[in-house]
Amino acid sequence: MLDHLAAFIPPHCPRTSCRYHHCATGWHWTRHGTYTRDCEPRVIPRYRCDDCGVTFSSQTFSTTYYLKRPDLLERLFYRQVACTCYRQFAREARCAHSTLMRQAGRLGRHSLLVQAEALEQLALAAVSEPLVIDGFESFGYSQDHPLHLNLAMGARSHFAYSFTLSRLRRKGSMTAGQKRRRDRIEAKYGPPDSKAIELDMAAALQMAAPNCQALVVRSDEHPAYPRSFRRLPDHDITHERTPSVQARTAGNPLFPVNRMDLLLRHSGSNHK
Repeated sequence: MLDHLAAFIPPHCPRTSCRYHHCATGWHWTRHGTYTRDCEPRVIPRYRCDDCGVTFSSQTFSTTYYLKRPDLLERLFYRQVACTCYRQFAREARCAHSTLMRQAGRLGRHSLLVQAEALEQLALAAVSEPLVIDGFESFGYSQDHPLHLNLAMGARSHFAYSFTLSRLRRKGSMTAGQKRRRDRIEAKYGPPDSKAIELDMAAALQMAAPNCQALVVRSDEHPAYPRSFRRLPDHDITHERTPSVQARTAGNPLFPVNRMDLLLRHSGSNHK
């Protein structure tokens, strides 16, 4: 137990207004007692910031901070990948489905932070593999709000370098009532930009490769992608196209992004 108490070193002050929140260089803290955690019985060390005086514990920096059911977090992660619904898992876990929804939001924020940390490290060097790009078309809230999720994946690592979202105009056959509802939505929020995919795919590539470099980009034959590349004049982009009708097997050059599309539709019932 003593080894556990001595092993943790606070990385920074948790108070956002403290000058040592973003940079811990020169920061000093002191031990401020302990407490016993009820839901997972063990002794938690406490600390005090010598600069702003705020007190905190090692649990402040934990992924399970302030959770009454920390045992659900890891299980929920795997259940979400398996597309288990909240109420179904709530009956098994003996909790409210709203508890799982809040923890799912926390998992999403943690995932974004993990990706941001990885991108910070990658930004120090050039992208060393081809990028595979594609658009995942779905809708948010209802079919009156279609969207295009622009993905940039690593050809060898399958790492999700970046993604952006483009609003789309509802298309296809519609009833007169659906057309009137679309007109009301566009009157309230404005019509989607006709060049949204072009602009947002360029932004996704800029996020994936912020430094000027030579890039190999693989995509299907979407006409907006070459126009996106022209918006990045500082990048020397070699474009490799693969027809969408080609079998989506592991041998397909677009397999990394095709697989991500499959996982998105499999893991989220709202995208099926």
